[in-house]
Amino acid sequence: MSDEPVRTTGKPGDAAEQPAGAAGALEGKVALVAGATRGAGRAMAVELGRAGAVVYVTGRTTREHVSEVGRATETIEGTAELVTAAGRDSGTGGTGIAVPVDHLEPDQVRELVERIERDHGRLDVLVNDLWGGDQHVEWDKKAWEHDLGKGLRVLRLGVESHLITSRYALPLLVRRRGGLLVEVTDGTAESNREYRRPLYYDLAKSAPIRIAHDLAEELAEYGCTALCLTPGWLRSEAMLDTHFKVTEESWRDGCAQNPHFAISESPVFVARALAALATDPDVARWNGRSLSSGGLAQVYGFTDADGSAPDAWRYIEEVERRGKPADVTGYR
Repeated sequence: MSDEPVRTTGKPGDAAEQPAGAAGALEGKVALVAGATRGAGRAMAVELGRAGAVVYVTGRTTREHVSEVGRATETIEGTAELVTAAGRDSGTGGTGIAVPVDHLEPDQVRELVERIERDHGRLDVLVNDLWGGDQHVEWDKKAWEHDLGKGLRVLRLGVESHLITSRYALPLLVRRRGGLLVEVTDGTAESNREYRRPLYYDLAKSAPIRIAHDLAEELAEYGCTALCLTPGWLRSEAMLDTHFKVTEESWRDGCAQNPHFAISESPVFVARALAALATDPDVARWNGRSLSSGGLAQVYGFTDADGSAPDAWRYIEEVERRGKPADVTGYR
């Protein structure tokens, strides 16, 4: 089975031409976005709220406490407010609920799920977007040179947190047919066949692909779906203000530092991919698959906030990895 969706053109009115996450499509549904403080997780929570869902947003950074990531301006309360605003503006009534949770603490995750069950009696969408490990990665070190404690912390943040969350949330998800588990990572199964150095990063970003593959086998008998989703080159808050010293409005200035940055995408793009999946009545066709925002845009017909549809992983394989000059023609 291919790791990427079959690209379709579709005729006007076909499913491929419909916008992602149609207003109201998730009314009455409950979602949990684990790791929704910033970046893709924040944007995904907002788009689920825009489509009408009640969205629990979790993370470690609140207005009273900052996690080891060290970005105090991005909080789960801020995300929840954006979710509620999106639900209000779209007229769907989608609502954001912020709950501080360290997903490496089983008791905290169990209490979160018990609260969702008590308040709503259901969970329809679970998004495992847990990470926060970049500051522990020693990018230029060999496996035997990398600090062991930092490496194991990377694996805890990027793998163990996903497993703990699934352990406690999936029993509620499988109570109703149609439930969706989305593992979020960096790279498709195809692109991650290449070594994503260093070792600990490679393991952390390959594991969610395998988790989705394996849980797809276990969820299928309950009529539920598990899949893995990746953005392309994500213009997260840190990518903009820390790595490239630009804003979302001036992001193209970053191409002076790295011309391949021209293929990058805003968090909105992968969030619209998630909304398309969550509102697709035939989402089970993707069970066990590794999917990308760029690939899914070819199927569902959504675009990034600027109207483009960057296909980053195809570009990286066909242009950047082959040493060709940066040229996004035909890729966005």
